[in-house]
Amino acid sequence: MSNKEPILIVMLTYHDRTVKNADEIFEKCKNSNASFWGMKEEGLPLNEMKMLFSKMKAYGKTTVLEVVAYTEKECLEGAKTAYECECDILMGTMFYESVNNFCNLHGIKYMPFVGKVEGRPSVLSGSITDAINEAEMLIRKGVFGFDLLGYRYTDDSENLIRDFSSSVKSHICIAGSVDSFEKLDSIIKYKPWAFTVGGAFFDNKFGQEFNEQIKNVLDYIKNHI
Repeated sequence: MSNKEPILIVMLTYHDRTVKNADEIFEKCKNSNASFWGMKEEGLPLNEMKMLFSKMKAYGKTTVLEVVAYTEKECLEGAKTAYECECDILMGTMFYESVNNFCNLHGIKYMPFVGKVEGRPSVLSGSITDAINEAEMLIRKGVFGFDLLGYRYTDDSENLIRDFSSSVKSHICIAGSVDSFEKLDSIIKYKPWAFTVGGAFFDNKFGQEFNEQIKNVLDYIKNHI
């Protein structure tokens, strides 16, 4: 399930943790054309997360919490954090029925990891066919879409993104290590629903100032779609 233009989700994160000055960065960029903003579950105290997500919503942003967790207990705690922060979308976590049920109950769109995911920063391994089969099974369970670690795949990222995007009829977000215009070219080509950029903005991969980089990425997508 794709858009004409893949959606940029701006992640205020570095090495899979929310940066300490996330509020300051958002304040400078709150009027940008990026409409989706997110954080990780680690890096800021819950009260600061709640205030920042509330500010994002006040500026009309769709809010995303990406949870890097693997046990059912940790994943469910992540879902509860998303609920407390009134997030629109929960990305990450391994799929568990309990997490899916919690998200359905509270109106949170659930986009779990797919494939074999481990570590922090998270890494994806396993076969492409297995990932596609898993996704098709989870679609039947009613998930909104998938958090696909396309550029953290231990094998051929291009083949994964191409085959997964063409086979899986759902909302696909290419998450992690989108850090070059060449990778944006692939995202434009395969048209997933969305993609995240976090650490690359902090490493100035798309320009200098944070706000400038957001504009550069959005303009590049618009001009090359």
